[in-house]
Amino acid sequence: MNPDANDDDAALIARCRAGDGKAWAVLVARYQRLVYAIVIRAGFDEHGAADVFQTVFQRLLAHLPRIDRPDRLQAWIVTTAKREALRERERRQRHVSTTRDDDDTTPGLEDTLVDDAPLAEAALSDLQQLHLLREGLERLDARCRDLLLLVFRDDDDHIPYDEVARRMGMPAGSLGPTRARCLGKLRRLVETGSHGDA
Repeated sequence: MNPDANDDDAALIARCRAGDGKAWAVLVARYQRLVYAIVIRAGFDEHGAADVFQTVFQRLLAHLPRIDRPDRLQAWIVTTAKREALRERERRQRHVSTTRDDDDTTPGLEDTLVDDAPLAEAALSDLQQLHLLREGLERLDARCRDLLLLVFRDDDDHIPYDEVARRMGMPAGSLGPTRARCLGKLRRLVETGSHGDA
């Protein structure tokens, strides 16, 4: 049986320990957006974020045999991403300070960093909630996922309810109750995921 996005972290970790490369790919795909969001928020460009991303998942790969609480994997990844972002920032600052001349007035890396403070907990919480929401959407049945993505669009091009109903092949009058049921399913998935039981 092949691993998929519906497998929980414990199942994926067990498969990874058994040498299943597909399970590793699913695990990386599940958390890559969260790691990138944390590192970008810490002030890195895409190139720097890719370096930190690679380090985080190298550490995870090495750490897999010692994970005894798969339900805490997301927290471990978040902590590791923050720590590695800070280490990379310090390493780059040391490199810049040792290569700049004292009379050089060209702004260095330390002059252009977005934010010297660690990632704010409020921002981190928002990133984690967004990750849980995306994960919940991926685990929803296709009908609910399609409906919610049509109703709650990211852009300003809102689709009228009657058009959503037409695309979904359902009566316009049943759209509201169906949407409410789908939101309830999504809420349960997000709440379950936030407790590590997904």
